[in-house]
Amino acid sequence: MRALHHGLALALALWIALLALLTGCASPPPQPSPAPVTLPPTPSAPLQPPSPLGDFTQNERARWTPVPWSELPGWGEDAAESLWPALRQNCARPAPGWEKLCARLLLEEAPGDRLQAHGWLMTHLQPHRVESLDGNLQGLATGYFEPELRARRQSDARFRVPLFGPPADAQLARAPRQQIDQQWPGRLQPLLYVEDALDALLLQIQGSGRVSVREPDGSETRLRLAFAGHNDQPYRSVGRWLIDQGLLKAHEANWPTIKAWGQANPARLNELLWANPRVVFFRLEALPDPSLGPKGAQGLPLTPGRSIAVDKAAIPYGSLLWLDTTEPLSQTPLRRLVLAQDTGSAILGAVRADYFWGWGPEAEAQAGRMKQALRYWLLLPR
Repeated sequence: MRALHHGLALALALWIALLALLTGCASPPPQPSPAPVTLPPTPSAPLQPPSPLGDFTQNERARWTPVPWSELPGWGEDAAESLWPALRQNCARPAPGWEKLCARLLLEEAPGDRLQAHGWLMTHLQPHRVESLDGNLQGLATGYFEPELRARRQSDARFRVPLFGPPADAQLARAPRQQIDQQWPGRLQPLLYVEDALDALLLQIQGSGRVSVREPDGSETRLRLAFAGHNDQPYRSVGRWLIDQGLLKAHEANWPTIKAWGQANPARLNELLWANPRVVFFRLEALPDPSLGPKGAQGLPLTPGRSIAVDKAAIPYGSLLWLDTTEPLSQTPLRRLVLAQDTGSAILGAVRADYFWGWGPEAEAQAGRMKQALRYWLLLPR
């Protein structure tokens, strides 16, 4: 494998040199070297940015500075050819400036291997370092996933926690969580009932989920609970509430420990839940293809490992980025091509990403613990 990576690095080096000659760079091209395998710098380690190729572009939240391909750590290691289905789907709603390149991408044959895919990207795109307006290159990567729950259409002794669609009751439609929890009986008709209030909260935090509904005849129906709005109340982190109460330390505040605390302290469970006044409302959708993720804010299905949520004031929907962070469980480098296809109320800042892990136990384990140092680069059409 090391020989394969070395060969790929040399091949990519030739692409870099060729592109420099074709584009007539004013300064000599950097000498490429094999991609580093060290972990991304920690927030306490200041980063020294290399010299840019030209002027930067600035928007409401971020600054984008063109840089050589050699700046991207681990470039060449990702299986970029596997990106093509998501990249073509993304062209249904392309980012600004991608229209002509999308037309070409949809007509051309997909690359057959990693080298061809990287070569295509390097020919048609220019990397831009993303940083905050004050020059900070480092940010935060968290993770999210699509929970899978069991549900019933009618409440019983086990399934008693309601999930709602957008209320017709104008008063409760904008009421905080505590008021909805106390006043919904007789005023709101739940879509479904689930077993655990903390699972229901997690579903609302993630924004969508999959449910297996036991029907009266004993059959099972697989459905998706899709995001359909919220009650216009501010989102408050229950993890932050536990920290402020002195019940958890900051490094302990991940979803597994939050859920464990709630299960160990049932008398204070409502106090924990009501610390977050926001309630998310859902709509039921069929799940004909379980391999497709939920639709993100861009309006397209999310792809596990290829979709991220961003601050749309910093990064436009549909943008292609090179991600440099680490996996939360193994702490190994996570460096890959991703598409900005979603957003969230807690996803704010120039260098901020919520990485979509997919669904299932592994996705839940990774997403629930992810709070990693992050850098990324925006890849714009030339």
